[in-house]
Amino acid sequence: MSTTGTAAGIASATLPDLASRAVGGSVVCANDELFAERENLIKPAEPVFRTYTFGHKGQVYDGWETRRRREPGTDFAIVRLGLPGIVRRLVVDTAYFKGNYPPEVSVQGCAVEGYPSPDELAAADWEELLPRSPVRGDVRNHFEVGGDRRYTHVRLCMHPDGGIARLRVHGEPVADPRWVPAEFDLAALEHGSQVVGCSDMFYSSPHNLLAPGLTRVMGEGWETARRRDDGNDWVSLRLAAPGTVRWAELDTSYFLGNAPGWASLSGCDARAADLDDPGNWTELLPRTRLQPDTRHRFRLPVRAEVSHVRLDIFPDGGMARLRLHGTAAPDARAELARRWFNALPESHARAVLAEAGQDDGLLTRRPLPRVPTSHPPSSSSGDPGRPNGSGSPVRVLSEGRPVPRDVVQGAPHLLPPHRHVTRPGGERGPPCPKWVRQERLPEREGR
Repeated sequence: MSTTGTAAGIASATLPDLASRAVGGSVVCANDELFAERENLIKPAEPVFRTYTFGHKGQVYDGWETRRRREPGTDFAIVRLGLPGIVRRLVVDTAYFKGNYPPEVSVQGCAVEGYPSPDELAAADWEELLPRSPVRGDVRNHFEVGGDRRYTHVRLCMHPDGGIARLRVHGEPVADPRWVPAEFDLAALEHGSQVVGCSDMFYSSPHNLLAPGLTRVMGEGWETARRRDDGNDWVSLRLAAPGTVRWAELDTSYFLGNAPGWASLSGCDARAADLDDPGNWTELLPRTRLQPDTRHRFRLPVRAEVSHVRLDIFPDGGMARLRLHGTAAPDARAELARRWFNALPESHARAVLAEAGQDDGLLTRRPLPRVPTSHPPSSSSGDPGRPNGSGSPVRVLSEGRPVPRDVVQGAPHLLPPHRHVTRPGGERGPPCPKWVRQERLPEREGR
C-alpha cells in the first residue's frame, strides 16, 4: 500500500537507504535513459529543478527518464545495493515529474554471488518486492515491503515509461560473515549496526555517523539544532553484534564552528539487562573534550560486552563519523552467520553451499535455530572470531573458508557487571526514547 505524509516519513527515517550512492550503491544498467541518466536515481541529495534549462534532448531533469513508448513494454533499471540486506520500505520519488511520471511501478529483488554483469543479472532469479502499483506525480510514494530475505540487487520497473527522480530502498543491512574479520567496526552500517534512538536530527540523519568512508563536506555527517536549554543531544545504536569495544573514533571533520565541546560513550548488554533501566548502562568513555575538524581516537578503558552504545554530545553540534572497533562475542558472531544464512534466497543459499562443498540438505532445515545465550566454561581456542563447542548442524563460510559445524552453537564468555552512568548535573542517564521525524515536502516546480 502506498502511503504519504507524516507516518511514512517517520518510518523511512529509522532505516538506512541500502541503495544510496553514499554507501556504495550503483545503477548497473537501464534499458533506456534517453532524457535523464539512470545514475540520478540513487544520488543522496534531494532532487532539484531549474526552470528553462534545456539541452539537445529537452528539459534537464534530476532523475531517470525514458523516451515515450510507442509499443507495449516496460522500462527498467537495475540497482546494486551498496548495503545488501532485508528491504522493509521503498520510496519512489517522482519530484518535479508532473506530466511525465509513470502511472504504475513495480520492484523486484535478487541475490547473487560475486559481481554479475547485466546479462547475468537478467538471468537471475528475481522475486517480487512490490507488485505493479499506481504512483502519483511530484510526490514521494511510500510502499511497505514484507518478507525477510536478503537481497543484493533490486530492479525498478516503470509501466510503461516516464521519469522517476529518486529510488530509496530502506532496510536492514545484513553482513556477509565471510568478509567480517575477527576485529571490526561494530558500529558500521555495512556490518549491520543500526541507529535506534536520537534526540535531534534537524539538519541531517544520524545514520550518516555509521556510513562507510570519510565525509567530504559537513552535510555528510550528523548535526543537531542549536540547544537553548541545559540538556544535551545524543544518539544510540544497536551494534552489528554484541561484543567488546576496544577503541573508538569520534570524527568532527568539517565541523568548525559547530562541533560538540565534549562527548561521552556508554553501553548496555540487552542480552542480560533491561535497556530501559539507567542503572544497566556502563560508562565506556567519560565526558571528554573534543576539537573541531578532528578525527579523535580513544582507547576505551572498560572491557564490557555491550549490545547497544549511546553517544552523548555536549551540548549540541555535529559529528562526521562514529567508529567503534572491537570483537564480537563468540555466540554473537555465530548469530551473525545464522541470520545471514537464514535470510538468503534459496538460489543464493544453494550457490553458497556449493562453493563450500556442501549438499543442499541444510536448506530444508531453515530457519536455523537462534544461537543460545547460555555460556559454558571457556575453552582455549585463542581465536576470538571462532566459537567452540559441538552439536550444531550448521556449516557456513566465514573469512573466506569453511567454519566448523559449531559455528552457531555459541561459546563461553562471562557477562561483565554494569556500572551506573551519571550524567552532568546528577541526572541518571536514560536509555533511548522513541524518536520520530516529520517529513516536510518542499514546494516543487516542473511540468
